[in-house]
Amino acid sequence: MRANKAAAGRFLNRWLPKSLASRFVLLLLIAVLSAQGLSSLVWVTQLKTRHHESVIGMASQIAYSISSTVRFFKSLPVDYRHIVLDQLRRLGGSRFFVTFNSEYINITPTPQSELKQAVLEEMNEVLKAQLGSEVDLHADFSLASTLHVFNNDIRLLDLPPGWGHHSLLLEPAKTPILVIQVGLKENEWLYLATLMPTPDGLLENDNLPADRLWFMGITIVLVMLVSLLTIRYLTRPLKLLSRAAEELGRDIDRPPIPESGSAEMVTAARTFNAMQERLRRYIEDRETLFSAISHDLKTPITRLRLRAELLEDEQVKGKFVQDLLELEHMVQGALQCVKDTAIHENPVNIDMNIMLQQICDGANLEKRQVSLTGLVNKKYWGKPLALKRAFTNLVDNAVFYGRQAEAHLSQTSKGMHVVDLQKPVNVHLSQTEEAMMVTIRDHGPGVAERDMERIFEPYVRLEKSRNRNTGGSGLGLSIVRNIIKGHGGEIRLRNHPGGGLVVEVTLPITDKALALD
Repeated sequence: MRANKAAAGRFLNRWLPKSLASRFVLLLLIAVLSAQGLSSLVWVTQLKTRHHESVIGMASQIAYSISSTVRFFKSLPVDYRHIVLDQLRRLGGSRFFVTFNSEYINITPTPQSELKQAVLEEMNEVLKAQLGSEVDLHADFSLASTLHVFNNDIRLLDLPPGWGHHSLLLEPAKTPILVIQVGLKENEWLYLATLMPTPDGLLENDNLPADRLWFMGITIVLVMLVSLLTIRYLTRPLKLLSRAAEELGRDIDRPPIPESGSAEMVTAARTFNAMQERLRRYIEDRETLFSAISHDLKTPITRLRLRAELLEDEQVKGKFVQDLLELEHMVQGALQCVKDTAIHENPVNIDMNIMLQQICDGANLEKRQVSLTGLVNKKYWGKPLALKRAFTNLVDNAVFYGRQAEAHLSQTSKGMHVVDLQKPVNVHLSQTEEAMMVTIRDHGPGVAERDMERIFEPYVRLEKSRNRNTGGSGLGLSIVRNIIKGHGGEIRLRNHPGGGLVVEVTLPITDKALALD
């Protein structure tokens, strides 16, 4: 059961629209279509019922008229029948087209339908009640295009206009004509043809009328237009709130969002603004606290360094001073980490080509081999000092660990020497419509899979040396990730199949980014 529910949930999540507005419009469309379909079904059912009752009533009246006509012509002497028919044709005909035939005329019936069957049953019942159950009676419906009227070889359409059959030819291709043939005696048939007052009702047609379909279509279009405008108006504060939440990670000092809209949206906006204010105060308090701690620690550290200078044992003195230097560096590093995490710097458009080239050139000043490949045609909207600090840290790490991996001892005539076979570090810059990507690859030892995430934690150093000239304090990558995430980006590590570590930085491009000149 749970597996079925989970599968159904995955199916809905896959095919349902993602946005709240599109889902609401889809549900509203389904509701409108269901309501229109149900109302149309009820309307068609009631209409068909009333129409059925009306046609049956008319069929009964026509049957009584036909029975009177049959009795009238049966009562006439045979010699007078043709005289009466001629008079009827000269007068323009009557309700019925009447003729006498010496044989039964074969009729091509219209398709069967429930209403047609009901009409014929009503006709037969009334006529047999009026003319007698023994009467030879045949009733059916036919179209004018296939209807024969004389001895199975003369069609209705072949008769001259003066014969008064024009009343049967309203719509020859569609109109069903009721044909009654009564056997008077051997080789003598009375032939009557007439139109039902509502002939279209006898055709098989269960579709909705065109005007009804037009009404439904216009209603659905109007409802969808009003719904789209309404949803757009109602979800606009949600979009503002979402954009504000995204910008908050980049700029804690962004302007507060307007507290307008519905009562729920006002409450949400007010809560968001209050949260932003608390975060701002928390960061300010944290900076103040670390600044105070740094200031307060400098005095005892300085005092301890002065006392260490008074020690007579040089070895103990050196170790004491080294420990104090490392303690001071750790305090400064912790304070710098706090400052770099909450950089108070206004974002501007940055030419990433120039920035990364400057970082690579700065690294090459110390005879390091760092190359930059790739170009972008758009500026990046961000904080330049923070990004420069982050990418400088990443390039320095790539150079440092790449050199450590390649250094080895070489025997010469003057003794053993360390030979640095530093392989180049490559920095590659690329761009898509949504983001800029910076890839930094070194040829160092790489990083174990279990340490890929742990390396970003503060004070975590995979290089075990305590010397700051080799290992550092372990805060660099933590600061880098905070800066990248502060710009809404991502940083990922992976080991290259050919050796070394690859650092991939993705920075999203905002609407404020300008094209390069």
